[in-house]
Amino acid sequence: MRPTTRTVPAAGELTVSAGPLDLWHEVVDWTADEGWNPGEGDITRFHPTDPGGFFLGRRGDRTVSSLSLVNYSDAYAFLGYYLVAPDLRGQGLGLATWRAALPYAGARTVGLDGVPAQQDTYRRAGFTPAHDTLRYSGHPAPGAALSPDTRPVAADHLDAIAAYDRRCFPADRREFVTRWLTAPGHTARVHLRDGEVVGYGVLRPARSGHRIGPLFADSRETAEALFDALTAHLDPDDEVTLDIPEPNTPAHTLATTRGLTPRSHTVRMYTGPVPAADAAHTFGVTSLELG
Repeated sequence: MRPTTRTVPAAGELTVSAGPLDLWHEVVDWTADEGWNPGEGDITRFHPTDPGGFFLGRRGDRTVSSLSLVNYSDAYAFLGYYLVAPDLRGQGLGLATWRAALPYAGARTVGLDGVPAQQDTYRRAGFTPAHDTLRYSGHPAPGAALSPDTRPVAADHLDAIAAYDRRCFPADRREFVTRWLTAPGHTARVHLRDGEVVGYGVLRPARSGHRIGPLFADSRETAEALFDALTAHLDPDDEVTLDIPEPNTPAHTLATTRGLTPRSHTVRMYTGPVPAADAAHTFGVTSLELG
């Protein structure tokens, strides 16, 4: 997408265009300051998913705003990282960035996870609430003995895991899943039944503690086996965070029985019909920034 230049009252000229990866590390620092607790190296894994959709608002040499709009398919996109530099808020920079970036999605349905305080703003932009997502955090309590059916992810699992992921996510994201499973510092586990993938999960280090996502599974029992395998190597004082769609009651039971408690929530919203995905198998979303 060609750079879009806008003049924002009281803020001067703003140029909005897709930004290179090296400029996005500052945005990640903003998210940490906002309490989002980003995973270490997340942006390195996220940005290649759709480099043309990672927009930065720049004023001169300074990054002043951001918005990611990842086109996953011809029908689905996801919006995240909608931020303005803390000392420049209230000047219209966010809205100008939004208006410049949104056409990139074309006619696709767009999803986002928004803070409740911004829900009315997103409604006015055409988004409709679908459900809440609750963030659970805590020090994992020991589970049962580890299941022999839950194993470290190997190269020969990747195709089957990508196919399983497609059942739980509204678009094929094979390349992203491969990067996510094999990234340095990530712990990835798969659960097999009669040789078939019936769930998988990933744990990664974050600015504070660790985050689990995704956690996709056929049943609560499978999700629990994955959770226990992912956290087995952690120290007792290590904190783990998991983002759970509110409608999945068994997922909340899993979190509470493993010692996690709800800390905050966001609202999942879409510009069109709720995309097809197996919500009952989503025990933890991959990321509030990329869906």
